Amino acid sequence: MGAIRRLLAGRRDLRLVLTAGLVSVTGYWVLATGLAYCVYVLTGSTVASAVTVMATFVPQVFLGPLAGVFADRWDRKRTMVAANVLLAAGLAPLLLVHDRGQVWIVVAVLVYQGAVSQFFAPAEQAMLPRLVAEGELLTANTLVAQGRDLARLIGAALGGVLAAAGGIRALAVADAGSFVAAAAFTGFVRTSGRVEAEQHARYVADVVRELGEGLRLTLERRVLRVLMVFVLLTGIGEGVMGTLFAPFVRQVLHGDSRAYGLIAAVQAIGGILGGVAVAVLGQRVPPGRLLGFGALLFGAVDLAIFLYPLGYTAIWPAVLGMIVVGLPGALTVAGMYTLFQQHTADAFRGRAFGALVGVEGICQLVATLAAGYLAQAMGIVPVLVLQGVCYLTAGLTVLVAVRERVTFSPAAADGRISPAPNWQPY
Repeated sequence: MGAIRRLLAGRRDLRLVLTAGLVSVTGYWVLATGLAYCVYVLTGSTVASAVTVMATFVPQVFLGPLAGVFADRWDRKRTMVAANVLLAAGLAPLLLVHDRGQVWIVVAVLVYQGAVSQFFAPAEQAMLPRLVAEGELLTANTLVAQGRDLARLIGAALGGVLAAAGGIRALAVADAGSFVAAAAFTGFVRTSGRVEAEQHARYVADVVRELGEGLRLTLERRVLRVLMVFVLLTGIGEGVMGTLFAPFVRQVLHGDSRAYGLIAAVQAIGGILGGVAVAVLGQRVPPGRLLGFGALLFGAVDLAIFLYPLGYTAIWPAVLGMIVVGLPGALTVAGMYTLFQQHTADAFRGRAFGALVGVEGICQLVATLAAGYLAQAMGIVPVLVLQGVCYLTAGLTVLVAVRERVTFSPAAADGRISPAPNWQPY
């Protein structure tokens, strides 16, 4: 905890970025949680739920790698500000949705939101290492993850309440306000987001070349190849989860929108506690181990959540399980992003991230569509089990394929200075 306090006290721009992320991600969870439930209530169809979730993944497949190229070209801070403004403006059509015949508007808005977000995510990933020293990256990523967990705790619960009280229009207004506030906070960041002049490209051929460079870098480096396999497997799991979790709460657990919002929100409690664990373990455990063991525990707890209703139907075990699963979730997120940032140079970070995002998006897209149809044929629970299996497999893959050792100076070990780990993959 001391390392977190020191980092926050000395990094003004990091505080601004963390605040912007907290606000905007809160709005995201308000919208995502509320829309998933509203669409299912309007249509009563798992296929409609799948199409709604899938709409956010389509841009990731087609624009993720391309957006990574531009994240290595454009001023990263300005890209983040512009993306937040565009995301806020793009929510206006949701005010027109009143019945199931207008669900196509929801799908169109989500495609737009997903497209703009593809330019924000790699810019944020490339910007963060500029705000802290290399030895502070794991702590910074932990703070980002804790901010997202806190945002989920607030936003998901609020999303369930707003979905019941004001429907889709209330969700849209709340989310738009969060994006505007996030743009304002990011605009006050002083750290330059500019890239080197020689990285600017002028022709389509340059874009194609840079796309190839990002993919080649990802495939050439062993750690990045492992991360690609990891996001492939977990992307399948998240596609299944995103499609079927709302139907799981409504049909299997017999919960309403407030129960769904509560269950979706409380994972953040475990995530916040997990962030504290990362702050302690990060000085002793390499990020690859955090990622691998975190994914194993995440998958095991998820399987327990999905399978307990086979013998006992109640809401409270799901609430408890989601709190518990948040802790390994925090280990997974902090480990993954730190491992990625440590194995990519600033000039290539956007493109490498875009390549990973593209692979993840393809898997989520396929899994989302398949889950909607498979749930109608096989039932919701058997298909949801796949999510836990994917995380177990991904965690084992990381533990087997990534070997690390870590050395610290004596001063860092006794806490007199911020730790500066020397992660060395075998």
